[in-house]
Amino acid sequence: MFSDSKKDRQNAELISSQNIISNGTKIVGDLISEGDLRIDGTIEGNLKTPGKVVVGKSGMIKGTLNGTDAHFEGKFSGKLNLSGTLTLKSSAHVEGEVVLGKLEVEPGATFNVTCTMKGAVKEIHSKNERKEPSKSGQETA
Repeated sequence: MFSDSKKDRQNAELISSQNIISNGTKIVGDLISEGDLRIDGTIEGNLKTPGKVVVGKSGMIKGTLNGTDAHFEGKFSGKLNLSGTLTLKSSAHVEGEVVLGKLEVEPGATFNVTCTMKGAVKEIHSKNERKEPSKSGQETA
């Protein structure tokens, strides 16, 4: 009646897990995580996670970040690829190449990037396709 299978508990732990890179910690190399990440230290390399990434004021990432959502108060330099939302607080400093779904920026944030928004590209292409006239009904002289 009150039994909980071991597999269900493990899945719940993976979904709710949060990893913390503390201030004063520096990781050089590739990092892959299934859970959310809080970064107050430094990561130099490639970071990949389906979870949310939060970079605190003292946090820094130099390299590539592939993920869903990211919330920056600290620094980023490199290539950022997000399927969801990038949120930049006023203390954030982001440089490099960015591909994302949505962008939220507070006044005071530094955002020196080449930026592509995935959803906007799809909308523009679909609107252009609808506006093109049909050639089948035109007469020739």
